[in-house]
Amino acid sequence: MLTELDPLADAALPVAEFRDHLKLGTGFADADAQDGALGAYLRAALAAIEGRIGKALIARRFRWRIAAWRAPDAQPLPLAPVSEILALETVDRDGTVVAVPPGRFVLVPDFQRPKIAATGAALPAIPTEGTAQIEFRAGFGAAWTDVPVDLRQAVLMLAARYYEGRHEGALQAGGTALPFGVLALIERWRTVRVLGGGRT
Repeated sequence: MLTELDPLADAALPVAEFRDHLKLGTGFADADAQDGALGAYLRAALAAIEGRIGKALIARRFRWRIAAWRAPDAQPLPLAPVSEILALETVDRDGTVVAVPPGRFVLVPDFQRPKIAATGAALPAIPTEGTAQIEFRAGFGAAWTDVPVDLRQAVLMLAARYYEGRHEGALQAGGTALPFGVLALIERWRTVRVLGGGRT
């Protein structure tokens, strides 16, 4: 179970850049009236692209709960790039939380499959019927300009598609098929899974 702890603030969205991309008029009294809708299309495009490539674009905190380690000494993380492990805890079936000392694990950075690894023989045992929860920060940076230019362009293109098809339900259907141009831009960022999901 992956939970986003820091939903993106409206100020983090490139609404002005998106407005320019759409070539919308400026200088009118109601020029900002559509900003809420434009922000919604940007959020939808960000979510669709992040889900397709397994990357967080703008940095924020996440919490991930799992019931078992992939391997005794290492666990790949569900998003990249990860800049920091903020906490690792075990939770028993009664809800008792035990923090794992930072010295018992390290982050192994990777743009495709970052992971946490034990500094000793193994990661801490997960209680029977319990979970481990990992809190981490993932993303290319805190600002929109920290996101690689091809991914920024893909977001704007996909959000524009949602905007232009807003009367035909394109926003609801957008997660099923991405335009070819968007796919071409994000292809090199997609996470390649090998060995049937085994250790990477």
